[in-house]
Amino acid sequence: MTVPLPDPARDARRLRAILLLAAAVVFPMAGYLLPFEGYAPDAFPVPQDRPPVQPAGYAFAIWGLIYAGLLAHAAFGLVARADDADWDRPRLTLTASLLLGTAWVAVAPRAPVLATAGIFLMLALAVAALRRAPARDRWLAQAPVALYAGWLTAASFVSLGIVVGGYGLLWSDAAAALVVLPIAVLTAAAVQRRLGRVWAYGAAVAWGLLGIAAANWPDQPFVAALAAAGIAAVALTLLRAPSGAS
Repeated sequence: MTVPLPDPARDARRLRAILLLAAAVVFPMAGYLLPFEGYAPDAFPVPQDRPPVQPAGYAFAIWGLIYAGLLAHAAFGLVARADDADWDRPRLTLTASLLLGTAWVAVAPRAPVLATAGIFLMLALAVAALRRAPARDRWLAQAPVALYAGWLTAASFVSLGIVVGGYGLLWSDAAAALVVLPIAVLTAAAVQRRLGRVWAYGAAVAWGLLGIAAANWPDQPFVAALAAAGIAAVALTLLRAPSGAS
């Protein structure tokens, strides 16, 4: 009987796969146990009762799809790709992003500024994971991470816009939205050009912008129009991106 020799590299990959699955389970549990329904209006010097940069409520339903996709990604990675070096590359950064997100839901209602910094860090880690995700097994390896990173791109700048408006850094809440939205679109375009044609990323960003456009029509037509223009810009960038990039 041959006893397999220890393989530290293989064992480390499997451990990272287990940790990612655990994070993918805990992350949605935290979201459901501590549901985040937006920053409290009185959490700011300038109360944010209905910030124009915030999407319509139904847009946040995308979290259900994100949670399911990340769980499928982590479970398949552990069961079928635990030893795969390509699948292993994004695991640490994705795990870090999910664990940070687990803590984020507890911090956000009490500390919007800290939460904004935290969600940008989640975004940076998610994009780093997406850049490392293999094109092979695209719909399980890449698409769930792309959907997560795309939504975080939109959500990060929504949070920033609310904080900018809430601290009166511009002359109105609408001005905060009009300044932040183009930066969000430029960021998404830069990420998309680097990634190539990753449809799930662009779709998640566009979904967030659609929610903003819907929330602001017809009361804030300039914000709604800018969000709609952002959708067109994201779509154009996506179509022009090289299809072979991963």
